[in-house]
Amino acid sequence: MLLACGGAAAAQEGLPGTSLLTLDGDLSARMVTGIDTFFARATEQAPAGRKKHWQRNFSSTQAYEASVADNRERLRRIIGATDARLPGVALEFVSSPTSPARVAETDSLVISAVRWPVFDGVYGEGLLLEPKAPAIARIVAIPDADQTPEMLAGLAPGLAPEQQFARRLAENGCVVLVPVLINRQDTWSGNPAIKRETNLPHREWIYRQAYPLGRHIIGYEVQKVAAALDYFNREPRSPGAKRPGIGLAGYGEGGLIAFYAAALCPQADAVLVSGYFDSRQRLWEEPIYRNVWGLLREFGDAEIATLISPRALEPQAAPGKITTPDYTSVEAEIERASALVKAGNPKVFGRFKLINGTEGTTVGPGSERALTALLNELGIPADRLRPPGPAPADSRRGFDPGARQQRQVKELQGYAQRQLRESEGARAEFFWNRIQADTPAGWQTACGPFRRLLREDFTGWITAPTLPANPRTRRWDPPAPNTAPNNAGTPDAQGTDTRNWTAFEVVLDVYPDVFAWGILLLPKDLKPGERRPVVVCQHGLEGAPADVITEDPQSAGFRYYKSFAARLADRGFITFAAHNPYRGGNTFRQAQRKANPLGLSLFSVIQAQHSRILEWLGSLPFVDSKRIGFYGLSYGGAAAMRVPAALDGYALSICSASFNDWTRKNASVDVDISFMFNGEYEMPDFDMGRTFGHAEMAALIAPRPFMVERGHRDPVGTDEWVAAEYAKVRRLYDRLGIGDRTAIEYFNGGHTINGIGSFDFLHQHLNWPKPVERRPGS
Repeated sequence: MLLACGGAAAAQEGLPGTSLLTLDGDLSARMVTGIDTFFARATEQAPAGRKKHWQRNFSSTQAYEASVADNRERLRRIIGATDARLPGVALEFVSSPTSPARVAETDSLVISAVRWPVFDGVYGEGLLLEPKAPAIARIVAIPDADQTPEMLAGLAPGLAPEQQFARRLAENGCVVLVPVLINRQDTWSGNPAIKRETNLPHREWIYRQAYPLGRHIIGYEVQKVAAALDYFNREPRSPGAKRPGIGLAGYGEGGLIAFYAAALCPQADAVLVSGYFDSRQRLWEEPIYRNVWGLLREFGDAEIATLISPRALEPQAAPGKITTPDYTSVEAEIERASALVKAGNPKVFGRFKLINGTEGTTVGPGSERALTALLNELGIPADRLRPPGPAPADSRRGFDPGARQQRQVKELQGYAQRQLRESEGARAEFFWNRIQADTPAGWQTACGPFRRLLREDFTGWITAPTLPANPRTRRWDPPAPNTAPNNAGTPDAQGTDTRNWTAFEVVLDVYPDVFAWGILLLPKDLKPGERRPVVVCQHGLEGAPADVITEDPQSAGFRYYKSFAARLADRGFITFAAHNPYRGGNTFRQAQRKANPLGLSLFSVIQAQHSRILEWLGSLPFVDSKRIGFYGLSYGGAAAMRVPAALDGYALSICSASFNDWTRKNASVDVDISFMFNGEYEMPDFDMGRTFGHAEMAALIAPRPFMVERGHRDPVGTDEWVAAEYAKVRRLYDRLGIGDRTAIEYFNGGHTINGIGSFDFLHQHLNWPKPVERRPGS
């Protein structure tokens, strides 16, 4: 018997060549806390790393614009503002028999209900305020998400007259267009056709559909504002007449949209941002619909401000509904923005002005100081504004802003769902149509760049592990089951361990505060000098390593995992029950929130942990490093797609209770099994729907063996979804002449390990003999 499994190992309570593991308490919680700390530290360090992404050239405004063009395009991509807008935008009046297009009129202005086309089936909608005197400027005034255009125009209660900044600008000679934003109510966040409603704010409802398709609620609304700017920029004027200045002004969520729109749209000459501009270092605490993949690697608000330069930016330190930007924080971010452009002519590139009250106090949205400063930057000399005139009266009978909100939500929902339906073609264009290899070796080589894209750009690659492994181990004894299944191997009446394997708990260092953890099961019949295959057995959501080992049929773990790690060890495989950090409810999801703005995810850490696990397992004298397989269920099945697709150290992969039409699983509003209808908000990956679905990930695993285990009654997906997705995999393996290396097993069960065809698959492709079946009487 190998020493590692015999008396010497038992005496020292750990594997030879390792230190004794002394960590106590909940190692799962310790792991998640460490990962959270790791991401928090990376967030603190992010601003120092942004310089390498920028090469600003201040020799002229043209040279500057060219030097930041790539940064602008990267910002455009990560906020999902990438779709081509409809050309020739024009305003359309919105009316009905009871709601005339001309909403109100005073001595100084006319207010009309309007809309304007953005994409096919998607319109911006709101109010147009036109002064009766010749217009001196054109401004898009954007309310907070829970404010209506009517509030900004003085047609509805909710804002004091001095805060009705759309009305005040119009009364002082500006044409003002006020778009409605998707609000934070949840009235339309659901699908009555399938009897599923949610409490998701409308903004999150759209965000969740858009994000996996490389789009975003922020990008959609920036595009609406950009279309409005296009209209203002195209408005006819007298021959030779100078174009009136075009400005943006926004408050709260509207400040966010105005800020990003100004960064992307050169049509805007100046922008007033109220109640939003701040350090984004705590972006993870803001609502999830502000989550932007990879933002903090390259951009804080200061860096985005430099995309507005040399145009004027006027942040206003006003209170916000979601958070209240602290004056000193806003001031520090403005100073940081100024420092980034200090190499340029300050009269050209330093047009950042912080608007505040006396002695650093905040001022309300639409303050006179802020609005006069905006007009000044648009070339309009103004020391003060005219006081508000008589309040306009809405002529529409029984006007309901909820109907307009419903239209806006349903238009974006319809657009996102259309993009979802088109995503299969997008993935084909991105992946399948670009690889022509017809041999296993050729395919593996051709997939190299795509494997790197999945690992580095779409999952997020940190680095290879930076710490020595420092393996620590200790003997691990599973709790005695209440009722052992047949041949389980348990302590007998005398307390003798009759199991066929010995277990060791293992901890390996990866990064500061980040470690890998699992339980290694070594068959007791290992012979000196023998090298055996290993199966890494991966638990699912809220699971732990012991769950895939437990032989107690009454336990929750056995219900799903059927002790597959122990059963495989009984068959002679070495098994390693790895822990993945998707455990701890909202705690691990908050770690994911911290990771996303860094262009990282939990799977960034999981990749590194498995890289370390593969390295350590391969160093053991009884392991054949070329025969290490991966077998995971549920979230572990998701890992079975992501990890072996990124790491070529795994010889094969088996995905159980996860393989799916992953894009529909994430973003569809037409089926109740979609993540749109549950609390797993961490699941969507930015733009994965247009790049890597499960079939594409399986293709990155090829030409290594790959198998799907699917229970007919598993609610994670449908047989039809699974079959259609797997057909692409089967076609590929047949095309490469390796059809025997892939399989799918359907069984009459649910969300659980089946352990029949999958076990045969492991024996075949890890080259380990099946147990000899004993016939009765033999």
